[in-house]
Amino acid sequence: MTTNLRDFLELPYGELEELNLAAKQDRKNRVAMHELQERRIKYLADEKRIKAVTVMFSDLEGRLHMLDYDKKFLIKSSDNLTFDGSSIRGFTLQKESDLRLFIDWGAFYWTPSDVFGPGKVLAFGDVIDKDGSPFTADIRGMLKKFSSEQFEKNGYTLNAANEIEGFVFAGEDAEQHFHQTHKFEYVNTGGYYHSLPGDPLRTFIDTVAEVQRAMGFENEKDHPEVAPSQFEINYGYGEATAGADTIQLYKLICRQVATNLGMTASFLPKPVVGVNGSGMHTNVSVSKDGKNIFWDPAGDEKLSEFGWSFIDRILTRGRDTCLIFNASVNAYRRLDPHFEAPNQIKASAVDRGSMVRVPIGNERSARVEVRSVGPDANPYMVMLSVFKTGLEGTISADVNLRQAENYLPDNVYDALADFRASDWTTTLFGEDVKGRYGDLKQAAADRCPRLLGTFVKSEEVQYHHEVYNQFLWNLF
Repeated sequence: MTTNLRDFLELPYGELEELNLAAKQDRKNRVAMHELQERRIKYLADEKRIKAVTVMFSDLEGRLHMLDYDKKFLIKSSDNLTFDGSSIRGFTLQKESDLRLFIDWGAFYWTPSDVFGPGKVLAFGDVIDKDGSPFTADIRGMLKKFSSEQFEKNGYTLNAANEIEGFVFAGEDAEQHFHQTHKFEYVNTGGYYHSLPGDPLRTFIDTVAEVQRAMGFENEKDHPEVAPSQFEINYGYGEATAGADTIQLYKLICRQVATNLGMTASFLPKPVVGVNGSGMHTNVSVSKDGKNIFWDPAGDEKLSEFGWSFIDRILTRGRDTCLIFNASVNAYRRLDPHFEAPNQIKASAVDRGSMVRVPIGNERSARVEVRSVGPDANPYMVMLSVFKTGLEGTISADVNLRQAENYLPDNVYDALADFRASDWTTTLFGEDVKGRYGDLKQAAADRCPRLLGTFVKSEEVQYHHEVYNQFLWNLF
C-alpha cells in the first residue's frame, strides 16, 4: 500500500529535543497540571498530523504497559480513559476489573518517528480506582504523592539519576528463545570502554543515545561495560518521579532500537554465568532552595550529616528492602562478590562491593549511590523505598553500622522472608500492596530452585541448571 497519502507527524531530531526539553522544564518548574492540560489538549487539537496518544503505566512489578488512544477520542474523553485492571498482574480481580487512567500532562514526550512510528506522542498516566481515588497498587502515584508532600512540607526536591546496565544479544527475542538455543550470543567481546566505531554494540549505543537526546534525556556519557556485549548510557538527573519515568523510557528505547537492529536488549541482572552482571546504580540527592543539602565541603567524604543520616537509614533497612531492589530470582545470581557485586550492607567511598557508595562530588553533584539495585526492579518502588527510608526511616543502634560485616540475602527466599517480616515495608506500601507484591514474588520463587550458587561441581548439572533458570525467568 502506498504511504504518500498519509501525513503523520515526523519531526527532525533537533526539533524533538527542543520540544522535549521545554516540556521537561515545565515539569521541573512544577507548572500547574490544569495549565499543562489546557496547553497540551490545544496542541493536540491544532496539530492535525498526530493520530494517537500512547498512554503508559506500570504494574506492581514494574512492567511497562501501553495503550494507544485515538487523538480525537482522547481529547473528548480524557477524564474517562478506562481499561481492564484484572488483566494486569497484581492489580484487580476479574469481578472488580475496571480502572481509569488520568493523563499526567507533565510527563509528555515527542518521539522519533523512525523508532516509535509517525503520528504519535507518549504520556504517562495515573491509575485511578472506580471511586475516583488513586489506585493503591499504582506505585508511581504513591511516589508522586510522597515527592510532592516532601516539597510542600519541607521544601525538599528529591533528585535521582540511574546508571542502567544491560546486555545486547544477537537475534530478536533472544530471552524468549533461550529454552531452544540454550545460550546467548554476544554481538561484541571488546570489553570495558572498548568498542570499534561501527561494530554492532557501538551502533546500538550510538542509536539509543541519539533517541535519548531527542527525547530530552540530557545525556552525559555512554560506553561498553565490563562484560562482553554489555552497555551503559548515562543521562542527567531529575525529580524522583520523572527519574523513574526516565528509567522506563530508557529500557523501552533500548529494546525497540535493538529490535530494529535485529538484536535483543536484555535487562536480566545475571544473564550469563562467569561474567559481571548488570546493575541499576541509583544516584540520589536532596535539594532545598536550589542548594544540594547532601554537600558539605567540611564533611566526611564531603557529605553532610544530613547525607550520612540518609545513608544510615538505608543501611538499617538493607535486608528489609532487598526484595524491592532485587526483585527476581535471577537478581540473586548477580549478588556474587567475585564480580564487583554490592552484597555487603555497608557504605564506602571506594569499595564497589558496598551496598551504598559515596562518589566523588561537588556542590552540584554530591550524591549517594545505592548500588544493590537490579535493572529489572520496579523503578517507582525503588525510588519510593530509597527516599522514604532515607528521609523517614529509623537508624540502627548497631556499632559501626557503616562498616559492619553484614550481607544482603543471597537467595530470593531469604529476601522474601525479610520483606514479609518487616514492619517498615508495611509502612512503605501498606498491608494490601505489600501482600500482593509478596505473593507475586512467592509464586516466582516457588517455581525455581532454592539454591542459586554461581558454581556447580558437575558441568552437566551446571548446564541444565542454567537452562532451567533462564527458561523460568523468562516465564515470569
